[in-house]
Amino acid sequence: MSESLSVAVIGAGMAGRSHAAAYRMVNTVFGAGLPPIRLAAIADANVALAEDGARRYGYEKALPSWEAVAEDSSIDAVSIVVGNALHRPIAEALVAAGKHVLCEKPLAGSIEDARAMVELEKSGGVVTAVGYTYRRNPAVAAIRDHVRNGELGELTTLHARYWCDYACDPRGPLTWRFKGGMGTGALGDIGAHIIDLGEFLCGPIDSVAGGNLSIQIPKRPLPLGAVVGHGTAPVSSETGEVDNEDTATFTARFRSGLAATFSVSRTAFGMPNGLGFDLYGTSGRASFDFHRPAEYLFDDAQPDSRTRGLRQVIVGPQMPYFRGGYPMEAPGVGLGNQEQFTYQARAFLDQIAGTPDPLPPNASFADGLRSMEIIAAVSRSAQSDGASVPVPPAGDAASTADTGAGTAPVPAPPA
Repeated sequence: MSESLSVAVIGAGMAGRSHAAAYRMVNTVFGAGLPPIRLAAIADANVALAEDGARRYGYEKALPSWEAVAEDSSIDAVSIVVGNALHRPIAEALVAAGKHVLCEKPLAGSIEDARAMVELEKSGGVVTAVGYTYRRNPAVAAIRDHVRNGELGELTTLHARYWCDYACDPRGPLTWRFKGGMGTGALGDIGAHIIDLGEFLCGPIDSVAGGNLSIQIPKRPLPLGAVVGHGTAPVSSETGEVDNEDTATFTARFRSGLAATFSVSRTAFGMPNGLGFDLYGTSGRASFDFHRPAEYLFDDAQPDSRTRGLRQVIVGPQMPYFRGGYPMEAPGVGLGNQEQFTYQARAFLDQIAGTPDPLPPNASFADGLRSMEIIAAVSRSAQSDGASVPVPPAGDAASTADTGAGTAPVPAPPA
C-alpha cells in the first residue's frame, strides 16, 4: 500500500454525499492508525452534481462515469452508491482492477447478481463490504450488548418498523426506486435495514410468513429532469406505472424461537425516517426510535421492585462508538445520521489498512445476500397468500449477526 489511501465515491446523490463526507472525517475519530486519506474523486453521470460534491467535500476531481474510477490506477478504495441494478457490473470492474469496494444496500438488483457478487467476494483478494449504517448507532450497539450479556433474558418478541413518508406525494416523480418488481420497493430499499438489524440483534431468521405487499400510489408522473435522492423535479403530464410496493408487512420466526413482526412503508405520512424497534425478553425489554437517535428505552429485572420500570438511557461515552467518535465526549450532546456513515467508512478503511485495534468489520457481501434472500422469501409469502416460507440457512460467512462482531468496546484514542 502507498503512504496514503486513495478513496472515491461513485454516485453523488443523497447517500453518495454521506459516503463522501464520511471519508473526509475518518482520521478524526478513534485515534491513530490509518494512513493519510486522499480524497481522489466523486463520479456521477450528472457531472454538475459530481462537481458540486467534489467541491463541497474537498475531493480532487469530479468524473463523468464509474468506468473512469475503475480505470484510475491511483484509487485504492471505492464506495458504490448508485441504482441497485448497477452494483454488480461496477463491483466486478472495480475488483478486477484491484480496488476495495464498499457497496450500498441492498447488495444488488437481483438475487442472481447478489450471488455473483458473493462469489466475487470469495475470490477477489480485496476488502468488500455492504453498507448497513444502523449497526453503527451507539444506542443500537448498546442494546445488542444488553442482549448478548443476557440482560433481557430469553428473547420472546421483536416488533421492527421502518416508516418513511418520501413517497406520500402522488405528484412525486417516477424514478428507478419505483421500478423493478414487487419486493424491490420499500421492502428492498428501507426494509433491508430492519431485516439486517433483526438478525444483528437476535440471530438468524428461519422462516417468514404473512407476507403482504401493497401499492398505494399506482401511477406517478414522469420526471422532466434529474432527480436526486428522494427529491422532486419538474414532471410531465404523462404518467407511468409503479411496479413495486409502497408498504410491506410480514412475520418472522428466528432460530432461537423468537417471534417477530416487521412493517415497512414509504407512504407513512409524517414519518421522515421512522426506523425503530421494540425488543422483549423474559427479564427485560429495550426500545429504539431513530427520530430520537441519542437515546433508548430500557427496563430489566432489578431486584428492588420499587425502582423497576421503563427508563430513558441517554447515549454517552459508556456506549460503543461514542468514546473516540465525537469531538465532545459528553452524554447528551446529540447524535446524527452522518456519524454512522463515518464509523462505517472508518471500519472499511481499518480492514484495508490493518489498523491496530480496528472497529468491528462491516457487513459482508454474504450478509447482503442474506438480507436479499429474506426479502425474496417475504415476496414468495405474499404471492402465496401469506404462507410460511423457509429462509435458506445462513452460511458460515453469511452472518456477522452470529459472530459477535460489534460487541467489543470501541477503542479510545491514545491519551
